[in-house]
Amino acid sequence: MQLLGETNIDFIKWRKVAFIISIIAIVVGLSSIALKGGLGLGLDFTGGMETHLKFENSFEIGRIRSALSGVGLGGAVIQRYGPQEENTVLIRYHLEEISDVIATNIIDYRQSKGEFQSIEELKNIPGIEGIGYENLITELTLDIERIDKINLNKATKDALASVIQDVTSREMASKIQEAIQTEFVNKENPFEILSVSLMGPKVSEELQRNALLAIAFSLIGMLIYIGWRFEFRFAAGAVIALAHDVVIAVGLLSLFNFEFTLPIVAAILTIIGYSLNDTIVVYDRIRENIKTLRKKKLPSKKILNLSINQSLSRTLITSLTTFIVVLILFLWGGEPLRGFTFALLVGVIVGTYSSSFVATPVIYAWGKTKK
Repeated sequence: MQLLGETNIDFIKWRKVAFIISIIAIVVGLSSIALKGGLGLGLDFTGGMETHLKFENSFEIGRIRSALSGVGLGGAVIQRYGPQEENTVLIRYHLEEISDVIATNIIDYRQSKGEFQSIEELKNIPGIEGIGYENLITELTLDIERIDKINLNKATKDALASVIQDVTSREMASKIQEAIQTEFVNKENPFEILSVSLMGPKVSEELQRNALLAIAFSLIGMLIYIGWRFEFRFAAGAVIALAHDVVIAVGLLSLFNFEFTLPIVAAILTIIGYSLNDTIVVYDRIRENIKTLRKKKLPSKKILNLSINQSLSRTLITSLTTFIVVLILFLWGGEPLRGFTFALLVGVIVGTYSSSFVATPVIYAWGKTKK
Protein backbone atom coordinates (compact mmCIF):
# COMPACT_ATOMS: atom_id res chain seq x y z
CA MET A 1 0.00 0.00 0.00
CA GLN A 2 1.35 3.42 -1.02
CA LEU A 3 0.04 6.45 0.85
CA LEU A 4 2.18 8.69 -1.33
CA GLY A 5 3.39 8.28 -4.87
CA GLU A 6 7.04 8.34 -5.75
CA THR A 7 8.62 11.22 -3.86
CA ASN A 8 11.91 13.02 -4.34
CA ILE A 9 12.28 15.16 -1.21
CA ASP A 10 15.78 16.39 -0.44
CA PHE A 11 15.86 15.60 3.29
CA ILE A 12 19.61 16.10 3.57
CA LYS A 13 19.30 19.60 2.13
CA TRP A 14 16.93 20.60 4.93
CA ARG A 15 19.00 19.01 7.71
CA LYS A 16 20.30 22.34 9.06
CA VAL A 17 16.79 23.78 9.29
CA ALA A 18 15.69 20.57 11.04
CA PHE A 19 18.60 20.82 13.48
CA ILE A 20 17.61 24.41 14.34
CA ILE A 21 13.99 23.34 14.95
CA SER A 22 15.19 20.48 17.17
CA ILE A 23 17.52 22.76 19.15
CA ILE A 24 14.69 25.27 19.72
CA ALA A 25 12.34 22.50 20.92
CA ILE A 26 15.02 21.10 23.25
CA VAL A 27 15.92 24.53 24.67
CA VAL A 28 12.26 25.38 25.31
CA GLY A 29 11.69 22.08 27.11
CA LEU A 30 14.85 22.27 29.21
CA SER A 31 14.10 25.91 30.07
CA SER A 32 10.67 24.88 31.32
CA ILE A 33 12.23 22.19 33.52
CA ALA A 34 14.83 24.63 34.87
CA LEU A 35 12.32 27.42 35.57
CA LYS A 36 10.04 25.00 37.43
CA GLY A 37 12.89 23.68 39.54
CA GLY A 38 12.91 20.24 37.92
CA LEU A 39 10.34 17.78 36.66
CA GLY A 40 6.93 17.74 38.29
CA LEU A 41 7.26 14.33 39.91
CA GLY A 42 4.10 12.36 40.52
CA LEU A 43 3.08 10.22 43.45
CA ASP A 44 5.22 7.29 42.23
CA PHE A 45 8.41 9.32 42.75
CA THR A 46 7.52 11.57 45.67
CA GLY A 47 5.64 9.20 47.95
CA GLY A 48 2.05 9.47 49.12
CA MET A 49 -1.08 7.50 49.85
CA GLU A 50 -3.34 5.10 48.00
CA THR A 51 -6.87 4.47 49.24
CA HIS A 52 -9.05 1.75 47.68
CA LEU A 53 -12.83 2.07 47.97
CA LYS A 54 -15.65 -0.27 46.97
CA PHE A 55 -19.14 1.14 46.37
CA GLU A 56 -22.34 -0.84 46.51
CA ASN A 57 -23.74 0.82 43.37
CA SER A 58 -22.34 2.62 40.36
CA PHE A 59 -20.81 6.03 41.09
CA GLU A 60 -19.65 9.19 39.34
CA ILE A 61 -16.00 10.16 39.67
CA GLY A 62 -17.01 13.83 39.47
CA ARG A 63 -18.97 13.56 42.72
CA ILE A 64 -16.03 11.90 44.49
CA ARG A 65 -13.68 14.66 43.30
CA SER A 66 -16.14 17.29 44.48
CA ALA A 67 -16.23 15.68 47.92
CA LEU A 68 -12.42 15.47 48.14
CA SER A 69 -12.03 19.11 47.13
CA GLY A 70 -13.65 20.01 50.43
CA VAL A 71 -10.77 18.42 52.36
CA GLY A 72 -8.00 19.80 50.18
CA LEU A 73 -7.61 16.77 47.90
CA GLY A 74 -9.04 18.21 44.70
CA GLY A 75 -5.84 17.30 42.85
CA ALA A 76 -5.95 13.62 43.82
CA VAL A 77 -5.83 10.97 41.09
CA ILE A 78 -9.17 9.15 41.04
CA GLN A 79 -9.64 6.16 38.76
CA ARG A 80 -11.80 3.07 38.44
CA TYR A 81 -10.16 -0.33 38.37
CA GLY A 82 -11.30 -3.92 38.08
CA PRO A 83 -14.55 -5.09 36.45
CA GLN A 84 -17.16 -2.34 36.18
CA GLU A 85 -19.73 -4.26 38.21
CA GLU A 86 -17.38 -4.32 41.23
CA ASN A 87 -17.59 -0.50 41.55
CA THR A 88 -14.06 -0.15 42.90
CA VAL A 89 -12.09 3.08 42.81
CA LEU A 90 -8.49 4.05 43.59
CA ILE A 91 -7.69 7.44 45.13
CA ARG A 92 -4.03 8.46 45.01
CA TYR A 93 -2.82 11.67 46.63
CA HIS A 94 0.32 13.39 47.82
CA LEU A 95 1.16 13.79 51.48
CA GLU A 96 3.08 16.82 52.58
CA GLU A 97 6.56 16.01 53.88
CA ILE A 98 5.39 16.85 57.38
CA SER A 99 6.66 13.58 58.83
CA ASP A 100 10.36 14.37 58.28
CA VAL A 101 9.90 17.93 59.51
CA ILE A 102 8.22 16.94 62.77
CA ALA A 103 10.64 14.03 63.33
CA THR A 104 13.54 16.46 62.94
CA ASN A 105 11.89 18.89 65.36
CA ILE A 106 11.51 16.13 67.96
CA ILE A 107 15.16 15.11 67.62
CA ASP A 108 16.29 18.77 67.88
CA TYR A 109 14.13 19.28 70.97
CA ARG A 110 15.58 16.15 72.57
CA GLN A 111 19.14 17.27 71.86
CA SER A 112 18.64 20.78 73.21
CA LYS A 113 16.32 20.08 76.17
CA GLY A 114 17.34 16.57 77.08
CA GLU A 115 15.07 13.56 77.32
CA PHE A 116 11.31 14.01 77.49
CA GLN A 117 10.08 13.93 81.09
CA SER A 118 6.41 13.95 80.12
CA ILE A 119 4.58 12.94 76.96
CA GLU A 120 2.78 16.29 77.12
CA GLU A 121 6.03 18.01 76.15
CA LEU A 122 5.16 17.00 72.59
CA LYS A 123 2.81 19.98 72.55
CA ASN A 124 5.92 22.17 72.45
CA ILE A 125 7.06 20.66 69.16
CA PRO A 126 6.42 22.98 66.17
CA GLY A 127 3.97 21.49 63.67
CA ILE A 128 2.56 18.88 66.04
CA GLU A 129 -0.89 20.47 65.79
CA GLY A 130 -0.90 19.63 62.07
CA ILE A 131 -1.36 15.92 62.74
CA GLY A 132 -2.99 16.13 66.16
CA TYR A 133 -1.39 15.56 69.54
CA GLU A 134 -4.08 13.07 70.57
CA ASN A 135 -3.47 10.95 67.49
CA LEU A 136 0.29 10.82 67.98
CA ILE A 137 0.47 9.92 71.66
CA THR A 138 -1.39 6.67 70.97
CA GLU A 139 1.78 5.47 69.19
CA LEU A 140 4.47 6.88 71.51
CA THR A 141 5.53 6.17 75.09
CA LEU A 142 8.17 7.05 77.67
CA ASP A 143 7.92 3.67 79.38
CA ILE A 144 10.99 1.62 78.42
CA GLU A 145 9.11 -1.62 79.22
CA ARG A 146 6.42 -0.98 76.59
CA ILE A 147 7.45 -2.79 73.43
CA ASP A 148 4.16 -2.21 71.60
CA LYS A 149 4.89 1.51 71.18
CA ILE A 150 7.80 3.70 70.05
CA ASN A 151 9.90 5.07 72.89
CA LEU A 152 10.02 8.84 72.44
CA ASN A 153 13.45 9.17 74.08
CA LYS A 154 15.13 6.32 72.20
CA ALA A 155 13.55 6.46 68.74
CA THR A 156 15.60 7.45 65.69
CA LYS A 157 14.47 10.05 63.22
CA ASP A 158 13.42 7.38 60.69
CA ALA A 159 11.34 5.54 63.31
CA LEU A 160 9.61 8.75 64.37
CA ALA A 161 8.97 9.75 60.75
CA SER A 162 7.43 6.33 60.06
CA VAL A 163 5.06 6.67 63.03
CA ILE A 164 4.04 10.18 62.01
CA GLN A 165 3.39 9.02 58.44
CA ASP A 166 1.20 6.22 59.71
CA VAL A 167 -0.81 8.57 61.92
CA THR A 168 -1.16 11.10 59.09
CA SER A 169 -2.34 8.44 56.65
CA ARG A 170 -5.03 7.19 59.04
CA GLU A 171 -6.18 10.73 59.67
CA MET A 172 -6.39 11.44 55.95
CA ALA A 173 -8.26 8.19 55.27
CA SER A 174 -10.77 9.19 57.93
CA LYS A 175 -11.24 12.60 56.29
CA ILE A 176 -11.80 10.94 52.90
CA GLN A 177 -14.40 8.61 54.37
CA GLU A 178 -16.28 11.44 56.07
CA ALA A 179 -16.18 13.64 52.95
CA ILE A 180 -17.55 10.93 50.66
CA GLN A 181 -20.19 9.91 53.19
CA THR A 182 -21.34 13.53 53.30
CA GLU A 183 -21.53 13.64 49.50
CA PHE A 184 -23.56 10.42 49.28
CA VAL A 185 -26.05 11.36 51.99
CA ASN A 186 -28.67 9.07 53.51
CA LYS A 187 -26.66 6.00 52.51
CA GLU A 188 -27.52 6.71 48.88
CA ASN A 189 -24.54 4.61 47.82
CA PRO A 190 -22.81 2.80 50.72
CA PHE A 191 -19.10 2.08 50.40
CA GLU A 192 -16.24 0.57 52.34
CA ILE A 193 -12.51 1.28 52.49
CA LEU A 194 -10.72 -1.81 51.19
CA SER A 195 -7.19 -0.69 51.99
CA VAL A 196 -4.94 2.27 52.70
CA SER A 197 -1.28 2.00 51.68
CA LEU A 198 1.64 4.35 52.14
CA MET A 199 4.52 4.86 49.72
CA GLY A 200 7.47 6.30 51.61
CA PRO A 201 10.32 8.48 50.33
CA LYS A 202 12.87 5.63 50.26
CA VAL A 203 10.70 3.59 47.88
CA SER A 204 10.17 6.71 45.76
CA GLU A 205 13.93 7.36 45.51
CA GLU A 206 14.50 3.78 44.41
CA LEU A 207 11.81 4.13 41.73
CA GLN A 208 13.46 7.32 40.45
CA ARG A 209 16.82 5.59 40.21
CA ASN A 210 15.36 2.52 38.48
CA ALA A 211 13.48 4.68 35.98
CA LEU A 212 16.63 6.56 34.99
CA LEU A 213 18.60 3.31 34.74
CA ALA A 214 15.92 1.76 32.53
CA ILE A 215 16.13 4.65 30.07
CA ALA A 216 19.94 4.79 30.14
CA PHE A 217 20.39 1.02 29.67
CA SER A 218 17.89 0.99 26.81
CA LEU A 219 19.90 3.65 24.96
CA ILE A 220 23.19 1.83 25.62
CA GLY A 221 21.66 -1.44 24.44
CA MET A 222 20.46 0.20 21.22
CA LEU A 223 23.94 1.63 20.59
CA ILE A 224 25.55 -1.81 20.95
CA TYR A 225 22.91 -3.60 18.85
CA ILE A 226 22.89 -1.15 15.93
CA GLY A 227 26.68 -0.86 16.00
CA TRP A 228 26.86 -4.65 15.64
CA ARG A 229 24.15 -4.93 12.98
CA PHE A 230 25.20 -1.93 10.86
CA GLU A 231 28.16 0.37 11.54
CA PHE A 232 29.08 2.57 14.47
CA ARG A 233 28.09 5.74 12.61
CA PHE A 234 24.62 4.24 12.11
CA ALA A 235 24.45 3.44 15.82
CA ALA A 236 25.54 6.97 16.73
CA GLY A 237 22.86 8.46 14.47
CA ALA A 238 20.16 6.24 15.97
CA VAL A 239 21.10 6.93 19.60
CA ILE A 240 21.34 10.68 18.97
CA ALA A 241 17.86 10.55 17.43
CA LEU A 242 16.50 8.52 20.36
CA ALA A 243 18.02 10.89 22.92
CA HIS A 244 16.59 13.78 20.89
CA ASP A 245 13.09 12.22 21.06
CA VAL A 246 13.27 11.55 24.80
CA VAL A 247 14.53 15.04 25.69
CA ILE A 248 11.83 16.75 23.59
CA ALA A 249 9.08 14.52 25.02
CA VAL A 250 10.17 15.14 28.62
CA GLY A 251 10.52 18.87 27.95
CA LEU A 252 7.00 19.12 26.52
CA LEU A 253 5.60 17.15 29.46
CA SER A 254 7.10 19.78 31.74
CA LEU A 255 5.92 22.65 29.52
CA PHE A 256 2.32 21.43 29.65
CA ASN A 257 2.48 20.66 33.40
CA PHE A 258 2.13 16.89 33.28
CA GLU A 259 3.43 14.96 36.28
CA PHE A 260 6.29 12.54 35.71
CA THR A 261 5.01 9.11 36.80
CA LEU A 262 5.79 5.45 36.16
CA PRO A 263 3.31 5.31 33.22
CA ILE A 264 5.24 8.24 31.71
CA VAL A 265 8.46 6.21 32.02
CA ALA A 266 6.68 3.36 30.22
CA ALA A 267 5.63 5.84 27.51
CA ILE A 268 9.22 7.05 27.09
CA LEU A 269 10.50 3.49 26.74
CA THR A 270 7.73 2.90 24.17
CA ILE A 271 8.85 6.04 22.31
CA ILE A 272 12.41 4.68 22.20
CA GLY A 273 11.23 1.40 20.71
CA TYR A 274 8.84 3.06 18.26
CA SER A 275 11.37 5.62 17.03
CA LEU A 276 14.05 2.96 16.67
CA ASN A 277 11.73 0.84 14.54
CA ASP A 278 11.30 3.67 12.03
CA THR A 279 15.02 4.36 12.03
CA ILE A 280 15.93 0.70 11.43
CA VAL A 281 13.57 0.56 8.42
CA VAL A 282 15.37 3.54 6.86
CA TYR A 283 18.79 2.08 7.76
CA ASP A 284 17.94 -1.24 6.09
CA ARG A 285 16.98 0.61 2.94
CA ILE A 286 20.24 2.60 3.04
CA ARG A 287 22.31 -0.57 3.40
CA GLU A 288 20.52 -2.24 0.49
CA ASN A 289 20.92 0.80 -1.73
CA ILE A 290 24.63 1.10 -0.92
CA LYS A 291 25.09 -2.48 -2.16
CA THR A 292 22.87 -2.29 -5.25
CA LEU A 293 23.89 1.19 -6.39
CA ARG A 294 27.59 0.91 -5.67
CA LYS A 295 28.50 0.41 -9.31
CA LYS A 296 26.67 3.59 -10.32
CA LYS A 297 28.93 5.58 -8.01
CA LEU A 298 26.09 7.73 -6.74
CA PRO A 299 26.99 10.35 -4.12
CA SER A 300 26.09 9.45 -0.55
CA LYS A 301 23.63 12.35 -0.32
CA LYS A 302 21.57 10.95 -3.18
CA ILE A 303 21.60 7.41 -1.73
CA LEU A 304 20.44 8.67 1.69
CA ASN A 305 17.67 10.80 0.20
CA LEU A 306 16.55 7.92 -2.04
CA SER A 307 16.40 5.56 0.94
CA ILE A 308 14.30 7.93 3.06
CA ASN A 309 11.88 8.59 0.17
CA GLN A 310 11.48 4.87 -0.50
CA SER A 311 10.56 4.31 3.19
CA LEU A 312 8.42 7.43 3.53
CA SER A 313 5.05 5.94 2.60
CA ARG A 314 5.46 2.99 4.97
CA THR A 315 6.60 5.32 7.79
CA LEU A 316 3.63 7.67 7.39
CA ILE A 317 1.09 4.83 7.30
CA THR A 318 2.49 3.32 10.49
CA SER A 319 2.69 6.69 12.23
CA LEU A 320 -0.80 7.83 11.23
CA THR A 321 -2.52 4.64 12.36
CA THR A 322 -0.70 4.77 15.69
CA PHE A 323 -1.35 8.50 16.08
CA ILE A 324 -5.11 8.13 15.52
CA VAL A 325 -5.44 5.39 18.14
CA VAL A 326 -3.39 7.29 20.73
CA LEU A 327 -5.27 10.54 19.98
CA ILE A 328 -8.59 8.81 20.70
CA LEU A 329 -7.20 7.58 24.03
CA PHE A 330 -5.92 11.08 24.81
CA LEU A 331 -9.29 12.71 24.11
CA TRP A 332 -11.59 10.14 25.70
CA GLY A 333 -9.40 7.86 27.82
CA GLY A 334 -9.89 9.90 30.97
CA GLU A 335 -7.59 11.83 33.27
CA PRO A 336 -5.45 8.85 34.45
CA LEU A 337 -4.28 8.22 30.86
CA ARG A 338 -3.80 11.86 29.87
CA GLY A 339 -0.07 12.18 30.62
CA PHE A 340 0.75 8.72 29.22
CA THR A 341 -1.08 9.31 25.93
CA PHE A 342 0.29 12.86 25.58
CA ALA A 343 3.84 11.48 25.82
CA LEU A 344 3.01 8.87 23.18
CA LEU A 345 1.50 11.50 20.86
CA VAL A 346 4.67 13.57 21.11
CA GLY A 347 6.77 10.43 20.63
CA VAL A 348 4.96 9.37 17.44
CA ILE A 349 5.39 12.82 15.88
CA VAL A 350 8.97 13.40 17.00
CA GLY A 351 10.03 9.81 16.30
CA THR A 352 8.76 9.98 12.72
CA TYR A 353 10.50 13.31 12.23
CA SER A 354 13.81 12.23 13.79
CA SER A 355 14.25 9.09 11.68
CA SER A 356 14.34 11.27 8.55
CA PHE A 357 15.70 14.58 9.76
CA VAL A 358 18.07 13.56 12.60
CA ALA A 359 19.27 9.95 12.40
CA THR A 360 20.05 9.88 8.66
CA PRO A 361 21.59 13.38 8.45
CA VAL A 362 23.92 12.39 11.31
CA ILE A 363 25.21 9.55 9.09
CA TYR A 364 25.74 12.05 6.27
CA ALA A 365 27.58 14.53 8.52
CA TRP A 366 29.70 11.71 9.97
CA GLY A 367 30.60 10.50 6.49
CA LYS A 368 31.62 13.98 5.36
CA THR A 369 33.83 14.44 8.43
CA LYS A 370 35.46 11.05 7.92
CA LYS A 371 35.98 11.69 4.24
